Amino acid sequence: MTLEAGELVSVGDWSSADRWGGEPSSSSRPLVAAARTFSENRLALVGASLFVLLVLFCFVGPLLYHTNQISTDLARADLPPGTGHPLGTDEVGYDVLGRLMAGGQTSLIIGVAAAMLATVVGTVVGAVAGYFGGIVDALLMRIVDGLLAIPALLLVIVLATMFTPSTALLIFVIAALSWLTTARLVRAETLSLREREFVEAVRLAGGRGSWSVVRHIIPNTVGTVIVSGTFQVATAILLLAALDFLGLGIPPPAASWGQMLSTGVNYVYDGYWWLIVPAGLAILLTVLAFNFIGDGMRDALEARLRTR
Repeated sequence: MTLEAGELVSVGDWSSADRWGGEPSSSSRPLVAAARTFSENRLALVGASLFVLLVLFCFVGPLLYHTNQISTDLARADLPPGTGHPLGTDEVGYDVLGRLMAGGQTSLIIGVAAAMLATVVGTVVGAVAGYFGGIVDALLMRIVDGLLAIPALLLVIVLATMFTPSTALLIFVIAALSWLTTARLVRAETLSLREREFVEAVRLAGGRGSWSVVRHIIPNTVGTVIVSGTFQVATAILLLAALDFLGLGIPPPAASWGQMLSTGVNYVYDGYWWLIVPAGLAILLTVLAFNFIGDGMRDALEARLRTR
């Protein structure tokens, strides 16, 4: 087979121009535009860098910096930062730096897991409500509206006091209130998607509604879902910190940043700043990181939609 000059050979969605560094195909342009927009957002890059550093600090740090976070040592209680204890020790002798790493593991695991669970539940509920409409939509949205009318922190406190706190329970409790916003966002987008030609084609061909929701509706809301899920992590970590601060988090010897703050407040007037500042700074940086990432991904999604 011979090719004339200037003729292109296509394989799937990629032309030979794509393979040899030419212009990207129409199917790849939205992703390229999204990646470029995200990379040009300095705050988004700062947030992504902070997140990577926090993960390394919390999960790789304990492998390099070994401390005892199980047994108390009152003889070494309330030591200021110095040799052997870069951030000092707390009121029962735990090394604060090691405690900060252990607390970060708990906070990040619960925050990310609760956000993922909330995002999945909210996506399914929103897609079902928006696609089927009618009584299904009315019932699901009234449930969402009713839960949104209840102060989130109050309901979380009530649930946390009814059961013995554990990692699984806190993930469930935080996720139980965090899915509401995602459900409303996905429902709003589904109301538009269900009128699109590809969804109508499935309906006219006799396809089931559940198939349309799983195969067409949810995949087309993935951008909104990812952005919402990113912000959900920051919200979940703040809710967990609030519960820990009120003494409703995971009991010792387990550590969390909110718990460290709650304990450190009792010593704020004694000048023991190392019991408060590190944990507070860790929460602040984590929330900022996920908010910056969420803002960057939202801008990237808008750029991707403009190039379709």
